[in-house]
Amino acid sequence: MSELMKGLKRTHKATELSEGNINEEVVVMGWVNKKRIFRQHIFITIRDVSGIIQVVFDETKVDKAMFDKANSIKGEYVIAVKGVVSARTEENLNLEMKTGKIEVVPSELRILAESDPLPFSPADVGVKDDLRLKYRYIDLRRPDLQNNFITRAKMAQSVREFYSNEGFIEFETPILLKSTPEGARDYLVPSRIHNGKFYALPQSPQTLKQILMVSGFDRYFQIVKCFRDEDLRADRQPEFTQIDTECSFVDVEDIIDINERLVQKLFKDILNYEVTLPINQMKYEEAMEKYGSDKPDIRFDVFINDITDVVKGSEFEFFEGVIKDGGSIRAIVAPSGNSLPRKQIDSLVLTAKDNGAKGLAWINIADDGAVKSTISKFFTDEQLKNIAKSVNAQNGDLILICADQTEKALNALGAVRVDLGKRLSLYDPKDFKFVWITEFPLLEWSEEDNRFAAKHHPFTMAMDEDIALFDSDPSAIRAKAYDLVINGYEVGGGSIRISSQELQQKMFKALGFSEEEAQDRFGFLLDAFKYGVPPHGGLAFGFDRLVMILTGTEDIRDVIAFPKVKDASCLLTNAPDVVEDSQLDELGLNIIKSNEEEK
Repeated sequence: MSELMKGLKRTHKATELSEGNINEEVVVMGWVNKKRIFRQHIFITIRDVSGIIQVVFDETKVDKAMFDKANSIKGEYVIAVKGVVSARTEENLNLEMKTGKIEVVPSELRILAESDPLPFSPADVGVKDDLRLKYRYIDLRRPDLQNNFITRAKMAQSVREFYSNEGFIEFETPILLKSTPEGARDYLVPSRIHNGKFYALPQSPQTLKQILMVSGFDRYFQIVKCFRDEDLRADRQPEFTQIDTECSFVDVEDIIDINERLVQKLFKDILNYEVTLPINQMKYEEAMEKYGSDKPDIRFDVFINDITDVVKGSEFEFFEGVIKDGGSIRAIVAPSGNSLPRKQIDSLVLTAKDNGAKGLAWINIADDGAVKSTISKFFTDEQLKNIAKSVNAQNGDLILICADQTEKALNALGAVRVDLGKRLSLYDPKDFKFVWITEFPLLEWSEEDNRFAAKHHPFTMAMDEDIALFDSDPSAIRAKAYDLVINGYEVGGGSIRISSQELQQKMFKALGFSEEEAQDRFGFLLDAFKYGVPPHGGLAFGFDRLVMILTGTEDIRDVIAFPKVKDASCLLTNAPDVVEDSQLDELGLNIIKSNEEEK
């Protein structure tokens, strides 16, 4: 034990104390949250992970040395106080505090650690993110963040309890793996022993969990770190945590049943919120057509409409050109959107452009039914009102129109729809809406590579009735894949896997892999599949995103203890950083500097 604490042992955390402890002698320890001096009294609130408790030093009742020591204490000093719990006087009650009816009258005070002036107070709300992340240990003293991580720990316990009770076996899979480039970029680790060769950090334990099914373990899970070298955003980090699962002898409905029951348990355990099962399912095609997204936020009923036939034959050459080129004209209605100022409408146009569209046209319907539009010179008022009627727009609404290739128009309006939901407060932020998205395309065309890529991964099973399309129309094949979406966030996704060698070869062929390339990338899995592979499938939850949703934050950094910033660097530790030349020599690496760095 530290000399500073010798003979003194903490008896309670701050908010473990209540009126039931009055007249008890206790020892509390923590950080000085606030100090106030009022006449002959010094009031100090001590903060620990549970909350705060007030200690009162009365100059007439404590010895001078203790009072002087209390007077010398500054914010964020770490202190220990021994004393008796006392009821507060009527005028000193603070019912906003959990311990607002009691206080501690001290008999002993020890300063366990002093503190330099902080670069910011944990209570400050206007501190820049970069400063908070540089001094993350101070930022993490915020009660809201501490509650996030307490919730995260409870969720992990709940997950382990659920899967263990369902007969799943928890595994740990390696962090140093073979690179199998598919999807995001790998993080590579050079090998010192095998000069010129590299490990890859896992984007997912996908191939290994399938091998565990071949090994006969039947049900696997782990809470695992994964790594992807990709551009960051509010709900994405380069290293993240998955709840990873795999099962043998199952089909789609089995996987969905197991995992929606996990979600039901998590919401009950953490928020005491009842999730009604079964969760509704929506096909991918419907999600894209109605919401412009494969992760639709279904808390509000604003839908995308196809108005191609309504505007066809107009004098607007741009619309006509899009239609002639095989595109379509899509529209959404912003309820009571005519109240939006022009600046906000321009911001919605920018949202559309940021998501691939050339822009947006709009029709503003006044409260008296009069119409005003950016395309008025190409359409009569009667034609504009006809468009409004076709999308069920009412007086006071705003219609937003996108003309482009259909996929681009849907994606753009999907993003605008989400933007509108926030701007117009179209949903209750405390509400939860759940939906399974199913029957994804198995393949998507990559313009960059001029070939098909796997929508999920190369081991995803096709719908039984679509298998014949491998030989005639691969783009039309639907996958036995499923994503769980909550409030517009994809929180989990998976698929039934290919368990037939013949079908796996068809998949690789559709992806443009030769047999040699497939063997080079995935040979260890393909070899395992020669020795009796059961039908199997799985699902992985984004654990960080689940924690975001259950704690009510929109920033993934609020639920990761030591997150990276947008350029994937850590402001706390200055990672990544240069290493010594001797380390590079051992690895056979030579750093080639850019011209700018040389200068």
